[in-house]
Amino acid sequence: MTTKYNTIIVGTGPAGLTAAIYLARANMNPLVLEGPEPGGQLTTTTEVENFPGFPDGIMGPELMSNMRKQAERFGAVFKSGWVTRTDLSQRPFKLEVDGFGELQAETIILSTGASAKYLGIPGERDNVGRGVSTCATCDGFFFRGKKIIVIGGGDSAMEEANFLTRFASEVRVVNRRDELRASKIMQDRARANEKITWSLNRTPVEVVAGGLGVTGLKVRNNETGEEELLETDGVFVAIGHTPNTGFLGGQIETDETGYIIVKPGTSETNIPGVFACGDVQDNKYRQAITAAGSGCMAALDCERFLEAHEAAHAFV
Repeated sequence: MTTKYNTIIVGTGPAGLTAAIYLARANMNPLVLEGPEPGGQLTTTTEVENFPGFPDGIMGPELMSNMRKQAERFGAVFKSGWVTRTDLSQRPFKLEVDGFGELQAETIILSTGASAKYLGIPGERDNVGRGVSTCATCDGFFFRGKKIIVIGGGDSAMEEANFLTRFASEVRVVNRRDELRASKIMQDRARANEKITWSLNRTPVEVVAGGLGVTGLKVRNNETGEEELLETDGVFVAIGHTPNTGFLGGQIETDETGYIIVKPGTSETNIPGVFACGDVQDNKYRQAITAAGSGCMAALDCERFLEAHEAAHAFV
């Protein structure tokens, strides 16, 4: 028997959980599908100090746990499973989910986020939250007066390096090529910053850590083949993000990098009844608070769509 829902929310970061809170309070009984990383990137963050309402900060996993409990309190249902196939050609939409078979929904909210790209070198993943980060605006404050390395050569790396000079005593940019991919204006801005030093044509080999966290980055000189250890208190990996949209099979309109395109000022995608929120449609801000705000937008857009199509409360 196929189970049908008013709304299925795919993803459980700040955007998906906020949408779940709003829809559950409106008695829409949303189903929330959790992927392999429930809570999104915030579950790998230690202390969050820039989310309003927590003057002393809050641990990332705790914040996500609280948001989930809030959604459950109002009746949101959570299930864990991979979405393996989607059919968005007509309503009700169909999702094939590992462990549950086919699920149907009158509306879908996509909040699957974007995964930060990692180098895949030893010591990197083990030290996320202990000196390794992929978000300068999230974690830069914790490195006040310390040495930082930014890995990458694109615009995002230059932007993060410049931003981190507000806190760090020194920011070193490490790039495996001897040239940068960043736009000329971003390169010029970074090169003019006296706090930024450069280690170009160096390939990161290993993140080195001690008892209290990261202590250095081992790199290989691409010209000589020799390895050297760069002392640092933090490593910021800035080589881009990958939006989690592959499971949609090209049915939703995206930009050239895979981010979902929404109608300006809304969460509406190119398919009526399918909405997107959070980092999966935001390649600019990528903050917990902006993701949560877009989750609210998606829930309200979704609720109005259901009311307009007289589908609300038709399913479980």
